Amino acid sequence: MNIKDEFLKAISDDPFGLTIVKPKVSANKDESKIVIEKFMKILEFYEKNKKEPAKEASREERTLAIILESIRNDKNQKSVVKHLDIYALLKDDLELVTDVDVEKIESLDDDPFGLLGDESLDYEDIFTLKNVSKTLEMPDYIATRKVCKDFFKYEELFKNLQKDLQNKLRKIEEHKGERFIQKGLFFVLKGVVGYVADVGKLQKQNNKINARLKCIFENGTQSDMLLRSLSAELYKDGQVISFLNEEIEDNLSQIQNEDKTSGYIYLLKSKSNDNQIRDIRNLYKIGYSTTKVDERLRNAKNEPTYLMAEVEQIAIYKCFNMNTQKLEQILHQFFGKSCLNIEIIGNDGKSHTPREWFIAPLEVIKQAIFMIVSGEIIYYKYDEKNEFIKPI
Repeated sequence: MNIKDEFLKAISDDPFGLTIVKPKVSANKDESKIVIEKFMKILEFYEKNKKEPAKEASREERTLAIILESIRNDKNQKSVVKHLDIYALLKDDLELVTDVDVEKIESLDDDPFGLLGDESLDYEDIFTLKNVSKTLEMPDYIATRKVCKDFFKYEELFKNLQKDLQNKLRKIEEHKGERFIQKGLFFVLKGVVGYVADVGKLQKQNNKINARLKCIFENGTQSDMLLRSLSAELYKDGQVISFLNEEIEDNLSQIQNEDKTSGYIYLLKSKSNDNQIRDIRNLYKIGYSTTKVDERLRNAKNEPTYLMAEVEQIAIYKCFNMNTQKLEQILHQFFGKSCLNIEIIGNDGKSHTPREWFIAPLEVIKQAIFMIVSGEIIYYKYDEKNEFIKPI
């Protein structure tokens, strides 16, 4: 076959339209999206066939092989999809090792240098396995990323997130465990921002909670990884992004036009100058009020329940169509073992023991509020010694 025939064959064997000249795309974002889409097709092929696409195969497989080779040889394209490479398809070429002639050993006697034996050793020991890790149970389904066809629904969320970070309304924090993973969470995994769009039904297996997630990534891909799998990845190479107070409030309310305010859950920090109070780290009051919180706190410095001192409002959540007092009671019960035990002398000269102050990190208290609303709080308890929420 001459060069002309080969060229014509290449044009005809082009199911993905690689030889079609398209208008130049100026935006790097669009170019990256095209590369991602092509690489995702390669991943789909690998998942289905358990092998890399080869050039000596069908037209479609040959085309995928050419695309893969192109991405491997282009640093820019490679960097765009590197975080998606869960099967190590972009690995660098391994150094070739030439064959070496080795004299065939017919028996253990063919060992002139004594490499195979030592009379001082107990040979039975080599058959005794020691310090061998327990075989890991692998999931029967492994989540992979694919192109998110309705990414337009989430683009605005990612744009708003960037604004929130710039305005310091959110902050990037270290991951603290799967109990913090829930619908609406933003996270950073291997340098890519992700969003938990949905959490499937919670299931408890071997005393561990798990659920199938729908995760959307800023590069236009999505994954349905398991909650515990995401948690493990975030521990290794990721961080989480804090929630807005408004998001917690929205979760509590699920507002409709005809809804009525039930009350307010509020978190306070004491401004007391008393050393036994001031020196306590992570001391917060969890309270509720049927009136506006500002009105409730107007006389704080004269009330034992507020430790006879001014207070700082940390967070206020407006609740709709729910028993706010019951929510407060559940929170008090959940953090019961970390309740502040102190006697306060009121203006009446009597001793009082306030029971609404708790020693727990602010983010943990906020997380507990989320978990009560979602119902998953029943699977967890608060570890007051280590200050974190853990499965029961």
